[in-house]
Amino acid sequence: MKMKLPSRESGPARRPRPVAKALLSPGLLFIAATLLVSPAHASMFKGEALDTAADVLAWVVLIVAPIIGIGLFWMVHILPEKIAEKKKHPQAKAIQVLCLLSLVFGGLLWPFAFLWAYSKPVMYKLAYGTDTVEPEHGKSDKPAEGQTDADQLKRLRAQVAELETRLAGKPAAEGEKA
Repeated sequence: MKMKLPSRESGPARRPRPVAKALLSPGLLFIAATLLVSPAHASMFKGEALDTAADVLAWVVLIVAPIIGIGLFWMVHILPEKIAEKKKHPQAKAIQVLCLLSLVFGGLLWPFAFLWAYSKPVMYKLAYGTDTVEPEHGKSDKPAEGQTDADQLKRLRAQVAELETRLAGKPAAEGEKA
């Protein structure tokens, strides 16, 4: 089964392409589109207003952006410390030191501080009976309200006397060890 291909002579005569189709070819459309483009304006400002806007933007980028960047960097780096204090982590001071070291080393230690703030200490509860600690920020060395130095001194002397009587009641060998 051999197929016969129609010959040029047997088929209809080729019509010439219309002029309009020839002009609408993709190449000619591209050239026409590039020639008809109007100039674009990149800014809504012109002249002196453009210079003033550029100067203001430059000062903002040079002064304000670094201040905001340093502030955000600082806030992110003290985040593990804040988390440890909120969760009453017993090693909050060590996490604080790691956060400060992370600032010195450009943030390389920050992920460790962040993970440490969310972790529970493994053997702390066995040693101290609890896995949380009250933060020391609110504490002060001042005596309680209504208690003077003389009252506090009397109380401390009473505690010392009590300890001495306890120690005197034990045998000498045990007293030396304590």
